[in-house]
Amino acid sequence: MSTTAPPASDDQLDVTAVLARAAERLASRFTCVFSTETVERYVFESYAALHRTARVKQHLPTLTNHFATERLTALAQTNGLLPKPVPEAPFVCVQNAERSQLATALLAHHGHGRVHVRSAGFQPAAELENQLVTVLDELGLNLEAAFPKPLTDDVVSAADAVITMGCGDACPVFPGKRHRDWDVPDPDGRTIQDSGSPRHPRHRRRARDRPARRDHHRSRRHLIRRGLRARSAPLGRRL
Repeated sequence: MSTTAPPASDDQLDVTAVLARAAERLASRFTCVFSTETVERYVFESYAALHRTARVKQHLPTLTNHFATERLTALAQTNGLLPKPVPEAPFVCVQNAERSQLATALLAHHGHGRVHVRSAGFQPAAELENQLVTVLDELGLNLEAAFPKPLTDDVVSAADAVITMGCGDACPVFPGKRHRDWDVPDPDGRTIQDSGSPRHPRHRRRARDRPARRDHHRSRRHLIRRGLRARSAPLGRRL
């Protein structure tokens, strides 16, 4: 007895139509670089990769457009089809929900276009950590392109150096790529005192007077920024 696949729901049809339109726009953007079929495949693969871990699906088509654009650009640069005017350096952690996202935002802001940074995770989380959103908001940094996403071969291939953040022996091997593991501690659950911040006593008194939640956010920001300051200064030379 033959079986027939159940009809697609209206939501599925809507998503397919949105992704198809996104693929058309990207195909126009990458004219003479990739075929329409390649662009469409990347768009739908990118959506599937994000859909596997995302908790909220509402904005996935928009995030898919960012992700597919990033991957197609990386692929074109690797193949010499698009110029790469500055070094490429992805920051990678396990979940791509906090450390690598903050590192990317900070270096993009302070690098002033001298390096192009991306972020990714080995096992992407369902969403960004709420504390990260608070910290980036305090710093006035753009959250538009910040979302957990998997590390892909095309992004690694385009990289001049891959920077992992505290994964140690669990770091994967990146053949032919310069790899640095920055031992930035996971700030989850850390306090200002744990971070060893060299603060003036007056600042420490102020910190103790703040609500615990505010201290928690500030400690996360300090831990990661302290690690980045120690490592990012010679980044351009190492790339």
